[in-house]
Amino acid sequence: MPRTSITIIFLTIYVLAIIVVGLWNSKSTSSEDYFLASRKLPAWLLAITFIASWWGGGSAIDLVDHAHNNGLSSFWIYGVPVLIATALMYLFAKGIRNVGTISQPELMNQRYNNTVSLMLTIFIIIFMIIASSVQVIVMGRFFHAFFNMSYESGAILGTLIVLTYSMFGGFRGVVLTDLLQFVFFLFTGIFLFYYTYSHAGGLEQVKLMAINNSKVGYTNFFSNVSDNLAYVITFGTSWMIQANIWQRISAAKKTTDAKKMMLFSFFAFIPLYLMVTYTGMFSSVMYDVVPTGGIVPDIISKLSNPILSSILFVGLCSAIMSTMDSLINTGALSLTVDIYQKYINPKTTPKHSVLIARLSTIFMAGIALLIALKIQSVLTISWIASDFLTSGAFVPLVLGFIWGRGTSTAATISMVFGLIFSTYNLLVALGVDLPIAWEIASAKQALIGISISFILYVSVSYLTKNDLEKSTQFIRKANILSKK
Repeated sequence: MPRTSITIIFLTIYVLAIIVVGLWNSKSTSSEDYFLASRKLPAWLLAITFIASWWGGGSAIDLVDHAHNNGLSSFWIYGVPVLIATALMYLFAKGIRNVGTISQPELMNQRYNNTVSLMLTIFIIIFMIIASSVQVIVMGRFFHAFFNMSYESGAILGTLIVLTYSMFGGFRGVVLTDLLQFVFFLFTGIFLFYYTYSHAGGLEQVKLMAINNSKVGYTNFFSNVSDNLAYVITFGTSWMIQANIWQRISAAKKTTDAKKMMLFSFFAFIPLYLMVTYTGMFSSVMYDVVPTGGIVPDIISKLSNPILSSILFVGLCSAIMSTMDSLINTGALSLTVDIYQKYINPKTTPKHSVLIARLSTIFMAGIALLIALKIQSVLTISWIASDFLTSGAFVPLVLGFIWGRGTSTAATISMVFGLIFSTYNLLVALGVDLPIAWEIASAKQALIGISISFILYVSVSYLTKNDLEKSTQFIRKANILSKK
């Protein structure tokens, strides 16, 4: 049987399995049930869905290619920001779960006011749509490379698959399918690591290749770290406040489960990202240059065993889908809870809110698909998406937990600056001829954005009136600084 036919059969079985899981968990009775699974999921399962959300398409394809070219220091692009963000969330997990809201904007409404909540909702929806479109792009390219279908057809097919199971199953469906997807991709990652290691002949051959090709510092973890500082700063700070991860923390049964989830994930990310990085380094012995479609798809498509090739293809698809479904679900949460239920129909019934949640899921997936069909550049636009959160939301969110003097006016002004600053950078990145005093997607830009946001927040807080009773009550409820 031809490789393509076998792959279609395996993919069909996989898709049917995750759709069944989604439909099996489709009986949601309220928005809390739909988006947080009624806070009944165990810490280990939430940790797996957290890992599956971040250890996804970017790690599977992009990091391998970066490591092929730049060596061990490529770990700083994804691995270090993930560890920083996870460590920060471990510190804040208790406060997030103690507040106990369904969504991130609801939490900020308790700390500040409706204006800040609405601003954060805008940031979340922008980030989730752009981040989802990146996954659609990756999926479209992969389907195109493997099935020889058009990029557009691959993007549409992949989006429809994710939309089907995530729309009906809600957060519980996303979590359970993430478990299945994580197992698939873990097998794929381990196999690719072993495959490249055995064909390269081990790390000594990698070192010899680096010497022969004058790749100085190829096996040095700290080589050219400054080149990756922009990713460390922007990805690390934005991922720490990423709404889909706060959603998982809020879904924990209790605060101890939320902290366990982050602790499990932190120690799991270290070997997982190192494995992907070394896979790219071993591939440098096998490939002189990165193939057009990427190293991982090229390896999988050229395996002599068609069954194994098909299984690995499904594993890689699962990694991309697990990231995409999480982003779409969280964006739908913001549209449902923070826009529809708050501003359009506050008196909506629980049953009707579930219907709106599913329609919001369709809307999120549809807009992400439209962007992916129009713009096929991944790296810069994904960095700009993170820049929106770093420049506009990081300071008010984090300081809101620990500094009672911070005011709603200061948070609003800080976020408005971040929105203007990031939008300006996005326009420049898209080719609009505007004056700029820094390089786009650079460490300098990241530091300027977050520094001005911090200065505005602190200075305006001292110049404006603070509702000290409200802020103190929130901080006391979060209880983040308590050791108990």
